[in-house]
Amino acid sequence: MNRRTPPTKRWRPHVLSSCLLILVLTTSTTAQRGSSRTRPNSPKVSLSQPLTIRWRYATNETLNLTPAADNERIYLPLAAGQIVSLDASDGHLYWKSEIGGEFSASPTADEKAVYVAAETTETNGTERPTSGSIRALGREAGVTLWVKDIPVPVRGSLIMSETKIFAGASNGGFYSVDKQSGNIEWFVQIGSAFNCTPTLSQGSIYVGSEDGALIAIEEASGKVKWRFLTGGPVRGPMAVNDGVVYFGSGDGYVYAAGATDGHLHWRTRTGAGVQAVKSVARGLLAASFDNFVYLLNFQRGKSLWKRQLPGRISAQPVTAEDGALFTPLSGDAGVVLALRDGKQVNYLPTGEATNTAASPLIVSDAVLLTTDQGLLAFSQPGKASAINHR
Repeated sequence: MNRRTPPTKRWRPHVLSSCLLILVLTTSTTAQRGSSRTRPNSPKVSLSQPLTIRWRYATNETLNLTPAADNERIYLPLAAGQIVSLDASDGHLYWKSEIGGEFSASPTADEKAVYVAAETTETNGTERPTSGSIRALGREAGVTLWVKDIPVPVRGSLIMSETKIFAGASNGGFYSVDKQSGNIEWFVQIGSAFNCTPTLSQGSIYVGSEDGALIAIEEASGKVKWRFLTGGPVRGPMAVNDGVVYFGSGDGYVYAAGATDGHLHWRTRTGAGVQAVKSVARGLLAASFDNFVYLLNFQRGKSLWKRQLPGRISAQPVTAEDGALFTPLSGDAGVVLALRDGKQVNYLPTGEATNTAASPLIVSDAVLLTTDQGLLAFSQPGKASAINHR
């Protein structure tokens, strides 16, 4: 749906001066530790340079879910519905909270709250169907701000806009929830179950289903704009670039479709299912279950290079200007490939298994890896280190 462009506003000099004063004061306030707002996100990490462990949060209760983060803090989901808030710079524990059930999807966060999805199975002599909920926990203390019960659990990942949370459920329903109140803004019953990481771009939400469809939903209303069918589950995340949405499927193909109409531009075969893609400057990174990473050009899907890693890759990589960090399943290290030619340029040993689909993250100048035994923060050598225990 096309939207009218608002008329251009003219700024008067005295208004501009006031705005500059407000900007200076705001910048000064947000630079302080403990502020309720986040710092501008400007990654300071070179993935190809040596990285060592700065701090570790030790726990054997990590999940197969990607932590949430704002520009200062990490929110790590744990077993038994526990979540911890950690300072990305030193691993300091701010708080630990419970979400009223087991985690059913990866959380998301902004400068005010962390948003989580839970599932509960009630028993009263006989087991009852599993129900779900979406909850907002306050950033500063982890206290519940609101909770919205839903009939079935959310799966995959929560995503958000400035004002809304979006979630796909296990029965094929899709929700838009107001971030401030928890009220459901709209709901659409689409069909097959969701277990994906949706992508929001230019007023559309792109969501993959277990029956192999990529579906474009209008952000404002929940109206289904188009549907593209593949031969395997689409679990995302997707990438949107210059009016094209790129995504992988369990059928072993990477697809490029028009973002506005779902028209197929091209498809490229890999050796196995593809669960994660990411747009970079030179093309599209695609991680396949055949243990290979592919860089495909945007125009025709032609392979520019491919490199084999020591394990399957289900998690989306994290990227910087000089490389992409992958976490192969059943491995004990993160592997950094150069974006130019795919050659290995760094290796981040964890000393423990990384058999998880949780994606690595970059927060400020820290690189975060989830393992079976906790959360590791890597940084340039010389940074202070710390170990936090449960």
